[in-house]
This record gives sequence, C-alpha cells and structure tokens, in this order.
Amino acid sequence: MQNSLEQISGAKQTISQILPLIERAEDKFRSARNWGFLDIFGGGLITDLIKHSKLNSASYDMNEIAALLQRLQSQLSGLVIPTDYRMQMGGFSTFGDFIFDGAIFDIYMQSKIMSSLDQIRSLKNKLIQLNSTLSNLN
Repeated sequence: MQNSLEQISGAKQTISQILPLIERAEDKFRSARNWGFLDIFGGGLITDLIKHSKLNSASYDMNEIAALLQRLQSQLSGLVIPTDYRMQMGGFSTFGDFIFDGAIFDIYMQSKIMSSLDQIRSLKNKLIQLNSTLSNLN
C-alpha cells in the first residue's frame, strides 16, 4: 500500500513538472502559428526566421516533455502513455520553407504547427485528467 502511495505521489510530482513545460510549449506554438499566418499572407525571410526560432524553442520543450513522460510511464507501470511528442518538423520542411518561400510551403508548415498545437493541448488535457484521477486515489 505504501509503495502505491509513493508511486502516486511521484507521478503527481512529475505531472506538476510537465504541465508548466506544456504551457510554455503551447505559447511558443501559438506564437509560431501567428507568425505562420503572417507568413502565408506576405511574410518573408524575417517572418520565417522568427517562426522557426519559435518552433526550435518549442522543440526543446517537447524533448523535455518526452523525457518526463517516460519517467511518468515508469512511475505508473502498467499505464501506457504515448511518450513521443517530439516535433516532426525539420529537414526538408524547414529547408523548403526558406528556399521555396511560397504559399504551398507556408500552408504546409502552418498545418504542421497546427497539428503540434492540437497534440500539445490534447496531452495537457490528458495529464490534467490523470492528475485528477491520481488525486482521487489518495
């Protein structure tokens, strides 16, 4: 029984570490989304640089979140938590956004940003629900 209470307490502590990171990443994705809209409607190199700076910053947060999710999964053995929330942007997408700076790549990047924003919001809601469930177990 004591071991279970320690697991629950550890899991709640990990969730409390993850949620501020999620908030920070969500803010960066929202900012990148806003810059992305500007980019679609006539932005240029400066807009691309700012947008990708926001995305790079969000990527660091997402890597931290993924590591903490792995810890949470080990704390709550038996619970399956998707832990790969790393951004799937980079490589050709980023290259294309800068080199072929046009509506097609801008819209493509915007869809990737919106998808990442939806994923982070979904993760936040799931963790809030999990935290509530764990609080009820105490």
